Amino acid sequence: MKKLILLTFLISTSLFTSCSNDDGNENGNGDDNFTIPLNNNNYWTYDVDSEGASTRDSLYISGDVVLNSKTYKKFQTRDDMATGFYSSSLRNNGVRKQDSRLLLSGNLSLAADQNLPINFNLNLDDFVIFNSNASLDQALNSGPVTGTIQETYNGYPLTISYSLQSYGGENLTTFTSPNGDSYSNVISTKIKLNVSVTSVQTVGGFTIPITVLAPQDLIISKLYLAKGIGVVYVNTDTAYTINSTVASQLGIPATGSQNQKEYLDIYVVD
Repeated sequence: MKKLILLTFLISTSLFTSCSNDDGNENGNGDDNFTIPLNNNNYWTYDVDSEGASTRDSLYISGDVVLNSKTYKKFQTRDDMATGFYSSSLRNNGVRKQDSRLLLSGNLSLAADQNLPINFNLNLDDFVIFNSNASLDQALNSGPVTGTIQETYNGYPLTISYSLQSYGGENLTTFTSPNGDSYSNVISTKIKLNVSVTSVQTVGGFTIPITVLAPQDLIISKLYLAKGIGVVYVNTDTAYTINSTVASQLGIPATGSQNQKEYLDIYVVD
């Protein structure tokens, strides 16, 4: 499991290095007031279940922060700790509302408290994480966030290519999360990270390209937002399959998967 998490967040270094804006195609429920309540001192606590390993995140709005000349609400977590995908994504970052959209900006550190050998500082600039007017599976940004990064893992040079996009989800009159809690007026959103990884090997003076990870969806996270409350449930799947010979050389399993669920527990919002 730890090796799966290590590979996941090694690749996730590039997750939010850049972002694109919404294309303005809004044809959903037309409710511009449907959003996370963005008022100072609002807070939410989440029970996080990572395949039987239970932790708890406490997320709150500490005040205003100005980023790139725009004002956002700054999200923080208690003792600067977070284990869930959602709380980790918002921690120490800014969120602002523009019409029916929620935009995320700041410096992102994913799983900084999981004792990973690499620190991840990722830059955001108005990445659209939610649009209440989006139709089902509509891309929320005008184009996917794409790029490549270079990393070295166990002595192997890696070229990581990624594509990040968020999508409109379901519009639900009522929603019951897997823990039995029920909510009304719920809209979901989905964040998807597609990744491919290549490397090279020198044999007899010749450089040979190696496919480490064929293009595949590494992370798919689905978030459910209840009107007037915020995010009430998050389901995040991480999975990969790589060449077995390369996996042996890197010292990681050839396949792996992990499911994480975040359940809203206590919240106070204005």
